[in-house]
Amino acid sequence: MSGSAAQAPLALPAAAEAEIRAALPGIAEDVVSVIIEEVPSYADAFAGRMGETIRGAVQVALGAFLSLATGRAGADPRTPAAPAVEGAYQLGRGEARSGRSTDSLLSAYRIGARVSWRAMSTRGVHAGLDADTLAAFAELVFFYIDQLSAASVAGHTDEQATTGRVRQRRLERLAHHLLAGSPAETVSTAAERADWAPPRTLTAVIVAEAQARPVLAAISPHTLQAVDPPGLDDGVLLLVPDAHGRRRSGLLRALADRGATAGPARDWLDVRASYERALRARGRGLLGDTDLHLAQLVLTADPEALSDLRTRALAPLADLRPATAEKLAETLRVWLLLQGRREDVAAALFVHPQTVRYRMGQLREAFGDRLDDPDEVLALTLALGAGPAPPHPEEIGTTP
Repeated sequence: MSGSAAQAPLALPAAAEAEIRAALPGIAEDVVSVIIEEVPSYADAFAGRMGETIRGAVQVALGAFLSLATGRAGADPRTPAAPAVEGAYQLGRGEARSGRSTDSLLSAYRIGARVSWRAMSTRGVHAGLDADTLAAFAELVFFYIDQLSAASVAGHTDEQATTGRVRQRRLERLAHHLLAGSPAETVSTAAERADWAPPRTLTAVIVAEAQARPVLAAISPHTLQAVDPPGLDDGVLLLVPDAHGRRRSGLLRALADRGATAGPARDWLDVRASYERALRARGRGLLGDTDLHLAQLVLTADPEALSDLRTRALAPLADLRPATAEKLAETLRVWLLLQGRREDVAAALFVHPQTVRYRMGQLREAFGDRLDDPDEVLALTLALGAGPAPPHPEEIGTTP
């Protein structure tokens, strides 16, 4: 049979058509029963009133096919009428919404075609149909079912695509609410609409765009991906659920060597704090686990305050030549960090211990009793702890 040429209606004797049509209720019952038996996922769906509705729909579909095949519908008997195609399409969408796969759906169609053909052909033979007519009848049955199943698969595919897009938008909206600090009730409602079960904690992870896909493949499938999060100009923000405690090591392994920055685990409604820390760390070139950079993050949390603190704390060095002030400031920094252990300070600075002794003499002359004042020592430790001393005033064109 040509795929494009119109097929002539079947020349079924009136008695044969009447016998087959009379059997349709029983055939529909058999179709549904066998589908339930052979495709377990349909057992609940076909139970009760829904089952009766489906049996009726199968009977109507078979009757429509019989009318089409015998020429009563006045159209190509291989082509289902528009309502039948639309019904099959909507069936596919409904199956996707119910969580059943196209495998189950196509199995149901194959079973329906097999059971229907066996029953109708048996009655056709009983009514005296010849072999050629039976062969043409079989071809029409299976071509018709192919058309309907293709429409259902299209509906299933379209529904999955639509559902996926809708859910993705809802997940993105949820991430937006979390980062915007929306009220807890608003965030919880957004999570429910997105069908996303709230975890105990969320961890903000910033990763390069090129690394986002492999990272996502290695972490929780329930991870949220934020779209255009505030303050992030380069990279992708992921909000990873329940990566706290011992699970954090697994997250960090997934991020290793991928240029990512991981904030701390926070209560899921407070993930914005995790993001803000990760963002600050990344802005300072700190990668990996932000928990390893806490001291530097604290010291650089307020850059202007740190600059003012350094200027005040290191004021006794302001009148010295820039090179001398820089050496003394670095010596004082290492001295404070190593708690005055001269040999260790010398090793860290790659100088002789006598050089350290000489420089400390200069420092005590410049600072006087300040080096014995706990408050002053704290200020110096903070001022120098984040790194080398700032440029000398003469180096930036200002006076001391």
